[in-house]
Amino acid sequence: MRHFRLLAALCAALSFFAAAPARADLNVVTTVPDLAALTKAVGGEHVQVQSLALSSQDPHFVDAKPNLALALNRADLLIAVGLDLEIGWLPTLQQGARNPKILVNNPGFLNASQFARILEIPQGKVDRSLGDVHPGGNPHYLYDPREALAVARGITDRLAQLDPKNAAAYKANLAKFTDELEKARAGWEQRLAGMKGAPVIAYHKTTAYLADWLGFDSIAFLEPKPGIPPNPSHVASVLAQARQQKARMVLIESYYPDTTAKLVASKIPAPLVIIHGGTDFRAGETYIQHIDELVGRLEKALAGKGN
Repeated sequence: MRHFRLLAALCAALSFFAAAPARADLNVVTTVPDLAALTKAVGGEHVQVQSLALSSQDPHFVDAKPNLALALNRADLLIAVGLDLEIGWLPTLQQGARNPKILVNNPGFLNASQFARILEIPQGKVDRSLGDVHPGGNPHYLYDPREALAVARGITDRLAQLDPKNAAAYKANLAKFTDELEKARAGWEQRLAGMKGAPVIAYHKTTAYLADWLGFDSIAFLEPKPGIPPNPSHVASVLAQARQQKARMVLIESYYPDTTAKLVASKIPAPLVIIHGGTDFRAGETYIQHIDELVGRLEKALAGKGN
C-alpha cells in the first residue's frame, strides 16, 4: 500500500510538471501597457511581459510600491517610454530592485523614445514655471501607430540581442505585426479622414502625435500649463476660443478629472471623447485593438456623438 501511494504521488507530480507552462526565455517589464503590448506582439511565447503602470493610471505618477521593485528584480529587460515621463518614480524602483541588468546604459534597459520621431522639443531654458514640460520633447508618441511600429522594431532588435537563439522568431513576429498594423492603419485613416483640419480642445498636451497622424488642430488645452489644473479664467478663455473656432470635440484621458471637460463640451457644444490611457494589457487587449477602440470613439465624435 505504501509503495502504491508513493507511485501515485510521483505520477501526480509528473503530471503537474507536464501541465505547467514552460518558462519564457525572457522576462520583460515595461513602464506602460502600450509598451507591454508591443513587446508581447513581437516576443510571442518567448517572452513573459508585465507593465508597471495600468492603463487607468497617469504614467507621470505611479506609486513606487515594493511589488513593482520585485518585478524589476526578476527582469531580464526593462523598457521605458523615456523623455522623463517616468522620472518621478522609475529611478526609485530601479535602485530598489537590486538588479544591475536593468539600470540605464546596461543591455537590460531600453529607452524606447530613441526609436520615435519626437515632437515638441522645447527651445531654450525649461523650468518648473512652465509646468510639467519635458526637456527632451513630448513623450506621448505611442498614440501614433507609425511611431509604435518604429518602437516595435527597436524592441525586436533588443530581444534578439538578449536571446539570439530566438531571433528568427522575433523577426517573424515583427513581420506579422507590421502587416496587421499597416492594414489596420489604412482603414483607420480612411474612417477618420474627417479629422483633417478639425479644431479640437484637449485636456493635457497628449495629443501632439495623434494630431500629427490624423491632421487635426489642437487649438487649446484645459490645463493652463501642462500638469496645472484648470482655473476659471483659463477655462472661460478656452471656451470662448472653442466657440469662435467651432471646436469639433473635447478630448480627455480617462485618468484625468472630467468635470471641467464635461462642462466645456456642453457649453460649446461639442462631443466629449474620453480616451483610454493605454492598452488594457492585463485584460488581454492588444495594441491594435486599443487604437481601433480609440478610432471608434473619434469616429463617433465626428458624427456628433459623445462617449
